[in-house]
Amino acid sequence: MNPSSNLVFIGPTGAGKTSLGRRVAERFGLRFIDLDVLISELAGSSIAELFEHLGEAGFREHESRALAQALADDGVLVATGAGAVLAESNRELMTRRAFVVHLHVSVQAQIERLARDRSRPLLQRTDRDQVLASMAAQRDPLYRQLGQLCLDTDRFIPAEATAQLVLQLAAQWQQLTRPSPA
Repeated sequence: MNPSSNLVFIGPTGAGKTSLGRRVAERFGLRFIDLDVLISELAGSSIAELFEHLGEAGFREHESRALAQALADDGVLVATGAGAVLAESNRELMTRRAFVVHLHVSVQAQIERLARDRSRPLLQRTDRDQVLASMAAQRDPLYRQLGQLCLDTDRFIPAEATAQLVLQLAAQWQQLTRPSPA
């Protein structure tokens, strides 16, 4: 297990990475970084504009640079975008510089949670169910491989999921980051 002072939240769209990340960061005194917000700030464009003008490959390059910048610091909690795990270099960086938390959500729960969401470029299609299932098939093995702790968020409201995460992180991650008694 990685004893880093950083946390990285990975998982599918709609798993709660941002909402839970803010709460957990506050609880542990970490600086919260929403990777999509950082990407937009560094690029001077929205995520949708980056996808439109550069395509997914161009967006992923921006994502990798922003992730490297975010994890150059200590004491941060980074909520990644769902596809940040696709690049091997990102996976290596996450495991080297952070304790990685996999927030899992089922495709059915994603469909329900994202029913009104129109902000995600990869979901601007009529076959959202199929797109989400395809993404899950490709990405879920990567999430499972990287996650040092996994929480299934399907059955929790945000406050309950936060409480579960805090308990599990206190038991696993904080034990790793505490100095050994002299």
